[in-house]
Amino acid sequence: MKLSAGDKVLRGIIYVLLTLLAFVTFYPFWNSLVLSFNVGSDTTLGGVTFWPRKFTLENYAIVFKESQIFQAYFVTIMRTLLGTLLAMFFTSLFAYAMSKKDILFKKFYMVAAVFTMFFNGGLIPYFILVYVIGLYDTFTFLLVHGMVSVYNMIIFRTFFMGLPDGLEESAKIDGCSNFGVFFRIVLPVSGPVFATLSLFSAVFLWNDWFTPAVFINNQNLIPLQTLLVQIINAGTTATLMSNLNTYAQSMVASTVTVKALQMATMMVATLPILLIYPFLQKYFVKGVLIGSLKE
Repeated sequence: MKLSAGDKVLRGIIYVLLTLLAFVTFYPFWNSLVLSFNVGSDTTLGGVTFWPRKFTLENYAIVFKESQIFQAYFVTIMRTLLGTLLAMFFTSLFAYAMSKKDILFKKFYMVAAVFTMFFNGGLIPYFILVYVIGLYDTFTFLLVHGMVSVYNMIIFRTFFMGLPDGLEESAKIDGCSNFGVFFRIVLPVSGPVFATLSLFSAVFLWNDWFTPAVFINNQNLIPLQTLLVQIINAGTTATLMSNLNTYAQSMVASTVTVKALQMATMMVATLPILLIYPFLQKYFVKGVLIGSLKE
């Protein structure tokens, strides 16, 4: 179809605006990446924008020589993997029960679950509860916290309600129990929704820094994002050096600055999820479509 002069002008304006929006969105990340590869003492002089003025790998050398970085990586990976598995298991079981029309007190359970999406007991009562039951400062708490998501449960429930009734009826005729139907029939045909919500949960667990900052005191259990926040909040070189090993302290004392080390640590913490996300973005779209279906 041939475009008129007005359409071409409008399309050109749209392209320019989208280009500017993409630049504004991407540039802060690119500049942080550039600063992470630039000599810290040179960065303090200003003027480092699109390319490193004095290229160096010293910032990353400090980051990767810190054993705490690898420990935090390990905690984050284990929390993301195990936490996602547990969340999918318990949330899907809850949703499967809520998708049944004949369940007793179903309306009450749904109202009680949705109520928690808008109201909670507050941080202090929750902290007291976690401390009293012995989960404070434990890895178990990192797995249990947020194990059942009402939002994800509603998406699961919507998907399960769209499955043909004949699938479950034929399985029950063959002698399957409710658990047998769920594990042998429902789970194998629910790959799309499981992939979608697993991605939701994994991204949340990977990026969650606030919960460990409040409920975890043991530095060996600190996830990567929480450690990143601690480094970013180290506003002075003295504060930062107090948490570094001897090699890192000598480097910071020479050319590396707090800003440069913050940028390098931020790149190490965020690049893995940024590299994975583009390949899995389609599942986010599927999740929105699944959740938009009505009964």
